[in-house]
Amino acid sequence: MPHNISLITTIAAALGFGLVLGYIATRLRLPALVGYLAAGIMLGPATPGFVADAALAGQLAEIGVMLMMFGVGLHFSLDDLWAVRKVALPGAVLQIAVATGMGMALSHWWGWSIGGGLVFGLALSVASTVVLLRALEERGILDTFNGRIAVGWLVVEDLVTVMVLVLLPAVAGSLGGTTMDAHGVAVPAGEVDLLSTLTITLGKVGAFIALMLVVGRKLFPWILWQGARTGSRELFTLCVIAAAVGIAYGSTHFFGVSFALGAFFAGMVLRESELAHRAAQESLPLRDAFAVLFFVSVGMLFEPAIVTEQPFKLLAVVAIIVFGKSVAAFLLVVLLRYPAKTALMVSASLAQIGEFSFILAALGMSLGLMPAEGQSLILAGAIISIALNPVVFSATKPLERWLTRDGSVMSNFERAADPLAELPMSVPHEHLDGQVVLVGYGRVGRRIAEVLLKHSIPFVVAEQNREVVDQLRRQGIHAVAGNAGEPAVLIQAHVARASMLVIATPDTFHVRAMVETARLLNPNIKSVVRTHSDEEAELLRSELPAKIFMGEEELANGMTDFVIKNFERKQGGGGH
Repeated sequence: MPHNISLITTIAAALGFGLVLGYIATRLRLPALVGYLAAGIMLGPATPGFVADAALAGQLAEIGVMLMMFGVGLHFSLDDLWAVRKVALPGAVLQIAVATGMGMALSHWWGWSIGGGLVFGLALSVASTVVLLRALEERGILDTFNGRIAVGWLVVEDLVTVMVLVLLPAVAGSLGGTTMDAHGVAVPAGEVDLLSTLTITLGKVGAFIALMLVVGRKLFPWILWQGARTGSRELFTLCVIAAAVGIAYGSTHFFGVSFALGAFFAGMVLRESELAHRAAQESLPLRDAFAVLFFVSVGMLFEPAIVTEQPFKLLAVVAIIVFGKSVAAFLLVVLLRYPAKTALMVSASLAQIGEFSFILAALGMSLGLMPAEGQSLILAGAIISIALNPVVFSATKPLERWLTRDGSVMSNFERAADPLAELPMSVPHEHLDGQVVLVGYGRVGRRIAEVLLKHSIPFVVAEQNREVVDQLRRQGIHAVAGNAGEPAVLIQAHVARASMLVIATPDTFHVRAMVETARLLNPNIKSVVRTHSDEEAELLRSELPAKIFMGEEELANGMTDFVIKNFERKQGGGGH
């Protein structure tokens, strides 16, 4: 019998309790992660019975964060991040400022110091990318435009938080706490040069990003290929996991970047490889297992006494997390002229806090800025907001229908004074008679547009990404911005005079509304729709008068045609 089996015991207890309570949660029609959080509470020191090793659970959770963020990076390219920069960058920075202000105002009312309020507000302002990823994957919207905006928004939040984590020790003394130098040693506040600290921090993060973009984009995909060429599935999987964890560790050890951000960039550079899809599949089971450990470890940190001792303070914290910063984000996205659906998606994504909030709270405690009560409130708020997040996501659909109904204030506001929501008056008449209306300008839509241009077939693009619409117009391509599920967008694309409606967007939620609007305005129009699953294809075929194309089916048909034609050619030539 080994002397110390705490690691095995912790993993076995976390996975076992997580399985049982996750199953019970799903049977009760609750998200499985609610069961994982409950398992952590049962295994934590605040409840009677067996207590797992919290320190080991925390380290296992860190690995879970690494692998989950690595998975995000595998699905999120630099082009995706660049495409949403105009909404994610200003939106995330302003939302952090607003939420931090709410937290500081609340803590000031409680009598805390400015430094404690600053840490508290920052912790409430930063959402968990891990929780967001799970929510987007469960709903199949990770690769949609709105999904990319939400992930890009949280990536910007993570970058801001990294800066805060490095700078906070240097300015803690002036905020009423203990000032730390770069080596973690307490020093008088006046001996720390804030400008040099900021310069060093930005230099390290910049050097890491540059190294990953210049060297990593070539080196790590090449390493992945070497693993694949061995023909060993184990070696390939090991190569993927070693790259994720190794880069994450190296980013922290050498550049001071967080594990999560390092793993995210590891996934982004490996996405450049043609083996990225296989890497995502091979690492998925391990990512899922460690994600469970992450949620269990969060539950272990929960202090149930805070619910009875400070119920009104806890309610105020949850209100800021779930409602305050979400409403602020919604207004910011709408003011940036994005559809209500996008604003609601971002709002729901931000209605929780997670791993970075715990790190900020722990740092604030160690620097003497925030009282222990603050950490307990942050942990309790995190657990409650994570448990409520699926409910918040479920509420977005009825809210979207209400906000965008015909004649609503929101529907009118989105189109008012927006030059990209209307076709310019200078569009030639021949482009608005018998044209193709192409909904979506992603990878599929872009290829369709290239063929239409090659054959001189007039078309109008309807796309939610305003940056894409602006770029298309600069290239001389006619495009309108907005959700084509709304009649006003298709009307602006002059669908009443079009010969065909081609729906190339992967988001099929509004397909029925698009086809119905098009046929109402133009009964003779032909519709073409893309889909991803047999079930969805059959449902659309039974409900819509449209030609349905499914990716895997068309790929199989194309490959089969090639094989048959090649075989017939050989037979005709006398081959055997």
